[in-house]
Amino acid sequence: MSDAHNYTSDENPYLPKPARIIRTLPQILDHQLFQIRFEKEEMINNFTYRPGQFVMLSVIGTGEAPFSISSSPTRPGIIELCVRRIGHVTNALFKLPPNAPVGIRGPYGNGFPLDKLEGNNLLLVAGGLGMAPLRSLLRYALDNRSKFKDVILMYGARNPDDMLFKYELLELIEQPDVKCLLTVDTDNSGMWKAHVGVVTTLFDHAEIDPNNTYAAICGPEIMFKYVLEELLKRNFSKNRILMSLERNMQCGVGKCGHCMVGYKYTCLDGPIFNYWDAINLPEMV
Repeated sequence: MSDAHNYTSDENPYLPKPARIIRTLPQILDHQLFQIRFEKEEMINNFTYRPGQFVMLSVIGTGEAPFSISSSPTRPGIIELCVRRIGHVTNALFKLPPNAPVGIRGPYGNGFPLDKLEGNNLLLVAGGLGMAPLRSLLRYALDNRSKFKDVILMYGARNPDDMLFKYELLELIEQPDVKCLLTVDTDNSGMWKAHVGVVTTLFDHAEIDPNNTYAAICGPEIMFKYVLEELLKRNFSKNRILMSLERNMQCGVGKCGHCMVGYKYTCLDGPIFNYWDAINLPEMV
């Protein structure tokens, strides 16, 4: 369990804390960014997490599901969750109006090892929906810019309409303190001004020192294969490659076993794993 939230002996870890939807921001098709605030001032002030962690969100009368946190702990008060409408819980969630009550428990998982990342270059490589959890780490790095050396983002989507946080990221291209490289597989509109091609083609547009850089990756499994090959070809150490992986997490506290991969629980030992973990547990990726 994350050290960001330690349950006391008399606290029920399965009991969600009351919260409300403050605002919903449409993203790509069937995706929305939900901004959520706890009802109690104590929770608003004391809720802490690390980029890479997740929460269990419950829709009253329907059920609960795990979602990566897309906001940064540097901006407290509101939790942002990027949700894809794909099942029973998310269908019910998308029907809720602003100010509707929901439940939050967590945070869970290990998150990114910020103490190791700080003082190094940071390379974030996202594909498709993988930008949702990496957005938290990106915002954390930009809000603590003096703690990092170079910050590089490489993000690829199928087309411009499938790019999460598109306008937010396009603004970063003009910022001098981050190198933001965006690409799409195809652009039928002819309006796309950034790169066209798979995400690994972006490596040709950045200078990366593997000895002083940590890489954070999230995206579809096929993307992991080629990005890992690219990083290893550039002599990245396996413990400097961090992957955000998702599994069927149901309890969040390592009791149900649904997210077990080999001898590891994704909800406890992950969802952030380094490449050494993937080698020892081949079924992980």
